[in-house]
Amino acid sequence: MYIPKTFKVTDIKEVMDFIEQNSFGTIVTTENGRPISTHIPLKLRKIEEFYYITGHVAYGNSQWKTIEDNEDILLMFQGPHAYVSSSWYEKENVPTWNYQAVHLYGKGYILDKDELVNELAIMINTYEKGRENPVSYEKLSNEVLEKQIKGIVGFKVMIKEIQASYKLSQNRSDIDYYNVVEKLKDEGTTNSDMVAEQMIKIKKSDG
Repeated sequence: MYIPKTFKVTDIKEVMDFIEQNSFGTIVTTENGRPISTHIPLKLRKIEEFYYITGHVAYGNSQWKTIEDNEDILLMFQGPHAYVSSSWYEKENVPTWNYQAVHLYGKGYILDKDELVNELAIMINTYEKGRENPVSYEKLSNEVLEKQIKGIVGFKVMIKEIQASYKLSQNRSDIDYYNVVEKLKDEGTTNSDMVAEQMIKIKKSDG
């Protein structure tokens, strides 16, 4: 991913927090030189000193057969994004797009049954937390679980490289920056509100 220095994020904890908050990602592998991808929920895990991304795909999704063959699997996570009009700047310029994105590269492995069961339990319990009537892996019937496990293939990717870009108008003057924030708020969409919030957040963190 092309990342100008101004937008590059190097704080590992910040990147990991971003992944946990934007965990519906994309796994990309290649088969005979052709990229293939699947959009799925992914889970960040730290095992000893290594970071892993875990997930699963349907058995009928042949991408799982490429996971152990690819030396560099690409995982992509995207945060909020919004169009920025150049009419919001003091001086003439071109429009752009503000966004947050993280790319990870790593080596993939297929999970055995016990590992898959453990990862499913962690994922279900993570996303059910705080629900009014939470489902837990432990309360699901053996019949349902066995049927589910037969129909999926689990994997983990050991992270070797992290690329993170927060393109949030950091290259603009303070006047332009805060005007973009206000204009995004005025747009009133979920994405524009979230981008404005992230812009305020990074300004505060910069002091």
